[in-house]
Amino acid sequence: MNALITGAGGFLGTWLARALVARGDRVSCLLRPSTDARELEKALEGHPWKRVLGDVTDRASLEEAVKGVDVVFHLAGIRRAAQRDEFIRVNAGGTRLLCEALAALPGPAPKPRLVMCGSLASHGPSTPERPHVEEDAFHPHEWYGESKAEAERIAFSFKDRLPVTVIRPPRILGPGDRENLSFFKLAKQGIRLELVGGPRPLSLVDVEDVVDLLIVLAERPEALGEAFFCAGPERLTLEEMQDLGAKALGYHPRTVRMPPAVLTALATAADGVTRLTGKKLPLNRKLARQLLAPAWTCSGAKAERLLGFRPRRNLAESITRSGEWYRAQGWL
Repeated sequence: MNALITGAGGFLGTWLARALVARGDRVSCLLRPSTDARELEKALEGHPWKRVLGDVTDRASLEEAVKGVDVVFHLAGIRRAAQRDEFIRVNAGGTRLLCEALAALPGPAPKPRLVMCGSLASHGPSTPERPHVEEDAFHPHEWYGESKAEAERIAFSFKDRLPVTVIRPPRILGPGDRENLSFFKLAKQGIRLELVGGPRPLSLVDVEDVVDLLIVLAERPEALGEAFFCAGPERLTLEEMQDLGAKALGYHPRTVRMPPAVLTALATAADGVTRLTGKKLPLNRKLARQLLAPAWTCSGAKAERLLGFRPRRNLAESITRSGEWYRAQGWL
């Protein structure tokens, strides 16, 4: 296939680009001029690929980038911002501009397929007893989830003009991920964080399983017009995830029990520091709200039923791989 990846310089984009070039697909990577693409360049070393300078908020760059492609993997977006409007502008507005660029392509040939990366965050927390399924209504917990829900609505509003499908991953694990790095750093410092009031189960998925499903969605006709969670039956709590990471790295941290009110206060203070200095700290109110939710789980039954897809990587092995990679790269 001839594929364009938006957000190719990110964690998931780098893994997807690596998998596509290994298959022999032609890959174009939409990168902003300011993007640090060293990890992407390292991942694609020895393989042909095309760098396309642009931005999902720049209509002209998108109109040029989508010419001649078969599939667009839309992964670009922001996970942190100080204002709601910024989330909406980039995550939802960028999706609209991309869809408009694809729909405007001339000629009778079929339009490129849009494979969009949504998020479990668009549904908000689940309950410990029942994981989210795709038919559940959007009920985002914060601005990021709200923007991803709106982006998905926009994408599917074009389904009469474009072939569209959506993947909704939960928290993703794997080498190169920065979202979970803080918990490994805590373990190295001898701390195992235990949040009072648990357990709070989480759906997690290995990055390579997400990549596998993205490619399935790009190729299978059954995927068109549908959204799919990407999750196996395994569930872990934050505490179990920390235990596995510490074990993999040979750490023996002590347990620090933290009441929800203390975590919220620390996160509020961290956000204040970020506003004053511009420095993004590992802790913030968004993360605190996520950690304190009763559960973040989803079911992968629909992908298995319609596409025969089920994640293959064991979560303990994913956590071990992540920890070993962090240490090898000097991140710990």
